[in-house]
Parts: sequence; C-alpha cells; structure tokens
Amino acid sequence: MAHALDIDQLRTFLAIAELGSFTKAADAVHKTQSAVSMQMRRLEERIDRPIFVKDGRQSRLTEDGHRLVEFAQRMIRLNDDTFKAFTEPTMVGRVKFGLPDDYAERLLPQVLAAFSRLNPSIEIAVQCQASVVTAQLVEQGELDIAIVTSGDCVPLQGEVFRREPLHWVTASDRCLHCEDTLRLALGPTTCSWRAQAVASLDRANRPYCIAYTSSSASALTSAVQAGLAIAVLPESAIRPGLRILGEADGLPQLPPCEINILRATHATDPVHDALCDHIHASIGNVSYQLAAAE
Repeated sequence: MAHALDIDQLRTFLAIAELGSFTKAADAVHKTQSAVSMQMRRLEERIDRPIFVKDGRQSRLTEDGHRLVEFAQRMIRLNDDTFKAFTEPTMVGRVKFGLPDDYAERLLPQVLAAFSRLNPSIEIAVQCQASVVTAQLVEQGELDIAIVTSGDCVPLQGEVFRREPLHWVTASDRCLHCEDTLRLALGPTTCSWRAQAVASLDRANRPYCIAYTSSSASALTSAVQAGLAIAVLPESAIRPGLRILGEADGLPQLPPCEINILRATHATDPVHDALCDHIHASIGNVSYQLAAAE
C-alpha cells in the first residue's frame, strides 16, 4: 500500500533546513514552535527514519535528513507546479536567455524542458556565449536573464544560486599527473576556473604548461578524454571515462565553483519572474543550511 507524505510537513522541514532554526522556521510558516516540533515527529514516524539528531542544545540533520531535503524540494515543486498549471492563467511572452556552453549541455535540459512543459506559451530564445560576453549582453539589455560563472571577468554582480566542488580531472586510463610538468587543458584568460587552477599550482610550486585552450567545455573535455591534458571541471560536468584527481595525487585543492543568475534591469515581467523562480527551484542549491538550531 502506498504511503503519502504531508506537503505541509515537508514545507516546514525545508524551512528548518533553510533557516537553521526551529524557532525561525515556526515564524516563517506561521506556526508555534510546538506545532513545528510535532510536525517533525510525525514526519519522522511517517518515513520511519530520524531526520534530526541532538547535538548539545542544537539539532542537526541526520544523513537521512540530508537526503530528504532533495526529495522534499522535488515534491513541493511538483505540487506547486501542478497547482499553478490548473489555477493560474496561462502566461504568454518571450524571454532572451543566455549561458555559457559548459552549462548548456548539463543544465539547459533540466531548466528548459520542464519549464516549457509548464509554460508552453512562453518562448525561450537561447544564446550560448562565454560568461563575460553573456554578462555584457545582459548589461546592454540584449539578454533578459543569464547564468554565468562568478569571477569570469563579468561586469555585473548577480546572485549566487548554485555552488559545486571544482575538480582536477584526467582520463581514467591515464596518469598525466605523474609527469614532471602538468599538461593542462583550460579555458581562455577570462575564465575563472583557469585563473584558480594556475594560481593554485603557482602556490604549490607545481610546474605546468597550458597545452590546450578553448572556450568550449566540450572541446576541453574531449581533450582530456583523449589523454592530451588535465582539465578543471565542476562536479556535475564530470563524465564517464574521467576520474577526479586530488591532494593524494599531488594536486592542490580548488575552491568551489559558484554560478550566478543575472537579470537585466528591464526584465521585470511575470515571464521573467517565472523563469528565474524555475531556475532556482530546478538547479539552485545554496539556500539550504544543513543544520538546525532549536
């Protein structure tokens, strides 16, 4: 027999995860703290797993609690999208959307396929350019909304909505990191991943040469898969046939990759709100703190 989860309980759970406090969450969901605590006890009983554990005077998420965050986000998003599809008037319009090609391959399908199903009357015109060019187009008003990498010499300050670990990667069957001089496949000089890679190697006094340069993430990945060089990629871009290299392999740790969403000053219509909200809900991951204080 199928068991149903309570959407209201899941909303409360996500409020705790996001705000880091039962007390703050109670205010956010307009409930008493005792009601919030009762909801969490019932949610734990429903899934038959503990989602919080005491840590002194605080409570933190268990491993199952961490797992539940993603499921809760998806369930609430589906619930809300279903409700909107049958209760809200159909939005009509056009959005000019830009992003670099390294995000187009792995993030674009997730973002636009579901958005188009929910909003069939909104046309999305996509341009794929480097982050610095994409940000300039937003600033000039030629794009409405864009996704760019933080630090890529972009002229605008956007909102960080996603953060991923950044890794050194090589072909699974190669040991290029064992060579005296690292052969690197990196983006152009405006690329923040390139700057971070070079700076970290300089600090570690590790000899290197840039053997392959391209603004195309697919071209860089192909060079790595062919065994020509080592590259730097965010976690979600790592494909089969590649393996991650770390400090145990003699390579320095890299800072995380931060992804921004930019919005032109003129992009104030409901269609723009809808796409921005969808991007946050679909692929955003930085708003949830995985610890909660009583």
